Amino acid sequence: MLFTPYTIKDVTLKNRIVMSPMCMYASDDSGEVKNWHHVHYATRAVGQVGLIVLEASAVTAQGRISTRDLGIWKDEHIEGLKRVVDSVHEQGSHIGIQLAHAGRKAVLEGSIIAPSALPFSDTSKTPDEATLQQIQETITAFADAAQRAKQAGFDIIELHGAHGYLINEFLSPFSNQRKDLYGGDRDNRFRFLREVVAAVQQVWDGPLLVRISAHEYTAEGLTPEDHVYFASKLKELGVDLIDVSSGGNAPVVPKTYPGYQVPFAEEIRSKAGLPVGAVGLITEPEHAEEILQNERADLIFLGRILLRDPYWARTAAIQLKAEISPPPSYQRGW
Repeated sequence: MLFTPYTIKDVTLKNRIVMSPMCMYASDDSGEVKNWHHVHYATRAVGQVGLIVLEASAVTAQGRISTRDLGIWKDEHIEGLKRVVDSVHEQGSHIGIQLAHAGRKAVLEGSIIAPSALPFSDTSKTPDEATLQQIQETITAFADAAQRAKQAGFDIIELHGAHGYLINEFLSPFSNQRKDLYGGDRDNRFRFLREVVAAVQQVWDGPLLVRISAHEYTAEGLTPEDHVYFASKLKELGVDLIDVSSGGNAPVVPKTYPGYQVPFAEEIRSKAGLPVGAVGLITEPEHAEEILQNERADLIFLGRILLRDPYWARTAAIQLKAEISPPPSYQRGW
């Protein structure tokens, strides 16, 4: 199944292999695409990855994780992003972009915002509690970024609602202690994401994904059960797929092993009835195939293994006895 096509809304991927968004920290304070990004992403398309999701790209300058993050907060970013899109399309792959705001995990000079004035850790900066005006401005920034993504030619948008960044911070009672309409019960904590989705959908009619942290590994944090509820709400809103990760909203390091997050994806898929992507130390082709064959997930998101081996798809095809077509220039060596 790994090499069978998969359709998300109006986009048909040539296989089920997805490159997870991974920050390269290869830009500068401008947030603009550099030569590194062109080489990095096009190489994975040459390697026959079906969908490449561009790294977390900040919707505001204040929302960067670091000063070396890619940005999509101004029109000047569009041209560089379009060149990356075009180079990936030329190799027959599809490409998405992850729209992100770092919230309290931004490591920047000046003030940063979060749902509540709670630092991520003892050594982190204390953020300002976002005002209602700042919340609305940030929602608008997500929509503006989606419009730029459309202009750049991306096939898919993913909203970054995981790993302790702003959307995740609003969802979790661990980081959201507001007393207004954006805090309190699950529906209020979901309000920010709901309004971001609605704003993006005003300008974007293509496939829309949301990455989540299904488990926060702390007694006060979110669990897979919470995310079944949120995924059901996202399904009602028209979100097409949930990219299921975990952790990052508390300074806790979980025990990891191959496929450790797959049960979270499986639970959300079966209980919320929404397609999911599985991610987390999935490195062996047979493991990826087992996940798909047993309907535990719909797509396989790969991270560090694709940093080590841009041609992982070729290795997987050989092991699984599947046929894939290399670029014409590589046929004699494939």
